[in-house]
Amino acid sequence: MSKSKFIIDKFAKIFEQGLVSYNDLSNEILSILRSKRDEIIFKMKITSKEETSILAKRIEALEKKIKKLERNKNKKKTKVAKKS
Repeated sequence: MSKSKFIIDKFAKIFEQGLVSYNDLSNEILSILRSKRDEIIFKMKITSKEETSILAKRIEALEKKIKKLERNKNKKKTKVAKKS
């Protein structure tokens, strides 16, 4: 209820200030929604797209290193039996 009251209060404030033009009204609504979205994202501690792509690249690099180390480990385990 408090969230809807907040939005209604924002709309009332917009109309009180005399923002009649559609562009001004839509820009104001979008800015209110963006600020709310940013607050929610901040509270949820969600990463940005850049951070996510950087982490994905780091994970790929680590997976390649792991595969390379596993191959080297498998090659070293293979031993040839000596003839007596």
